[in-house]
Amino acid sequence: MPAMIGLIQLLGIGFGLYLVSLILYTAWGLTHPKRQTYASAVYRNLPGDPSELDIPIPFEERVVQGAKGELHLWVLEGKNPDGPRIVMTHGWGSSRLGGLKRLGPIVEHASQITLWDLPGHGDSAGKVHLGTSEHHDLAHILGDLEDGTPTILFGWSMGAGISLALAKAQGDEYSLAGIICESPYIHAQTPASNVIRLRGVPYRLNLNPAIMLLGVFFGLGPSWRGFARDELAKSIKLPILIIHGDADPVCPIEDAQRIASAAPDAKLVVIHEGGHNNLWTDEMYAQQMSDAIESFLTDLAITPPSQTGSPARP
Repeated sequence: MPAMIGLIQLLGIGFGLYLVSLILYTAWGLTHPKRQTYASAVYRNLPGDPSELDIPIPFEERVVQGAKGELHLWVLEGKNPDGPRIVMTHGWGSSRLGGLKRLGPIVEHASQITLWDLPGHGDSAGKVHLGTSEHHDLAHILGDLEDGTPTILFGWSMGAGISLALAKAQGDEYSLAGIICESPYIHAQTPASNVIRLRGVPYRLNLNPAIMLLGVFFGLGPSWRGFARDELAKSIKLPILIIHGDADPVCPIEDAQRIASAAPDAKLVVIHEGGHNNLWTDEMYAQQMSDAIESFLTDLAITPPSQTGSPARP
């Protein structure tokens, strides 16, 4: 009997160590996504920068000092000199490369387009904080660009939440005219659990403790206070376009519906049977995405800054 008790204790210690290791590994994996760089684009036979598109777009490579490191960005020339500036923020595990396939519906309307790598993604330095503080880096980007030109934020997945967080925290400091949110989510654990589940990795016992641990590490506490994107949207008075596939296996359509309902001035466009990663690769969905964005930009009817330099508002 004592031997059996000893064996049970040993197994309990072993399981505890396994669980702790799994939680730490999960937290590490969430904050260390694989970087998408020029080399990864070449490997997948995709354009590695705007000059390699089927119709090349002139651009300038810039480096801006962010909150905790250098941020790499492309500044592209739009085709409408009187149009708005559009700043594009990618999602978790992506990079500015992800913006290249989204340029079609905006390049005709914009005077300038900026694509940047979030901290810990692409070529940018810094650490991944899962959207908890990256809006401060977006503020550095906007501050570097600010010249009174009306600016539209365009973010997808994690980038959508970052765009909302910036508008909530510092929107009055910049010439913001609107926000485009593609496939947003409310709570960080929602896409995290779905991504891990879809990869066939354990998540039931380890994900919530890992998320709570990261919340403490990021300074939000285990409940991630202040993160919920629908709560942020309540005080954002800018026009917001939300586009979401109703078959998204990563970010549920219900999250987009709640964010749209919370925001004072939001329009939700649902892409029937659209997923999370195929909205721009499937021709049918891509056309619907383009139509929605072009309609939003046209409806804003943005005019150029006045000669005094003050931004014109829609």
